[in-house]
This record gives sequence, structure tokens and C-alpha cells, in this order.
Amino acid sequence: VLPVFTGECKECAHCKSAESNMCDLLRINTDRGVMIGDGKSRFSINGKPIYHFVGTSTFSEYTVMHVGCVAKINPVAPLDKVCVLSCGISTGLGASINVAKPPKGSTVAIFGLGAVGLAAAEGARIAGASRIIGVDLNAARFEEARKFGCTEFVNPKDHDKPVQQVLAEMTNGGVDRSVECTGNINAMIQAFECVHDGWGTAVLVGVPHKDAEFKTHPMNFLNERTLKGTF
Repeated sequence: VLPVFTGECKECAHCKSAESNMCDLLRINTDRGVMIGDGKSRFSINGKPIYHFVGTSTFSEYTVMHVGCVAKINPVAPLDKVCVLSCGISTGLGASINVAKPPKGSTVAIFGLGAVGLAAAEGARIAGASRIIGVDLNAARFEEARKFGCTEFVNPKDHDKPVQQVLAEMTNGGVDRSVECTGNINAMIQAFECVHDGWGTAVLVGVPHKDAEFKTHPMNFLNERTLKGTF
């Protein structure tokens, strides 16, 4: 089986909808830390409870999960390949292909070039984007990102102006699509404000701090920019 932190109870309105995978019962809750059935942990050490991590606790050698958080796979499937399907690679790839949906020949900005961001860049390449701009504070990631489709890069530390302004100047008004893969609230705002008015779409993938607030001017929406989130 594969562990999945966004599970499915198969009974709620979300699970029965073809448009959502945000299960009412098993959607991600980083604060829960216990089993849903009885509100208790299944792990302990020296009599003290060890709490569950996002419903999966996959950093442990053995774990206990809700049945809705495991997906059965073919027993002959190569484990070194299917291990990336639960999260990370599928998250970034799906965000680009299924949610951002960049048209062929379009320009896409990817914020954050970790595993999820690299997968998002690959998704943009598969979709046919002609320019894929990687945005990251760590320039050491740039060369590897070329292998996943990035054609050029922006390091915000190299500029004395907001990165959304830098991207707008590079792309004659803004990128067609952006995919944010950091969870940093400032990067989320930048990813939205860098898309072109009239048709630009930003997709937020990273998970922010629970107290973070997204602030932008309402005119950014009125000028027909689109903001989406995805799991």
C-alpha cells in the first residue's frame, strides 16, 4: 500500500464529488496528532504518547493509519518508482498539468525549486510551456532545475525590487501561469502578483504557517488574475 495524508472516507460530499479530494473526515490536519476513532495515539515511549504526523507518521519504521489513508497498489509494482506517488512528485506535477494548465508556448514561473517545485517545472514542460522561470533564494539549485525544464532563473536576493516586478519586466507584463511550492506567505503573494492581468493564473501548492495572512490589493482580482489552491 501507499500512505496518503489526504485520505478518503468515501462517504462525505467531497469524496462523492468528481471535483474534489478534500475529504471532510481525513483532510490534512497538522494539529490533530491522534487517531480519529478514539482521539488517542497508537505510539508511546516510557508511558508517554508520541503523536501521529499528518495522519501517516511515515518517518517511523512502523506506523498505524486510518484505512482511508492507505491506497492499495499492484504487488508487482516497482517500489523505487511508486514510492514517489503519494506526495511531492505527484503534487507538483499535478499542480502544473491539472490545475495551472499552461497553454503550449506559455510562460510559467515556479516558486521554490525543491522536489515539489522541480516536479511542477517538469509538469510545465510536459504541458508545452516555452519559458519556465525558476524562482529560488538558493542559486545552487538552478543547474539541477534545468534538467526538469527550467529555462531561466531569478534569485530575489539579486534584485533591489520586488520579484513580481522583476518577472513582469522579464515577460512583458507578467507570466501566464505561476506555481508556488514553498509555503512561504511572501512567495505566495509574489506568485499571484507576478501573473499577467486578463488571463494569468497562480496556483498555490505550499502549506503556509497556520497564522499566515495572504494580503494583496483587490484590483489584482478585478484585473482578471486568477488565484487557485491545490492539494
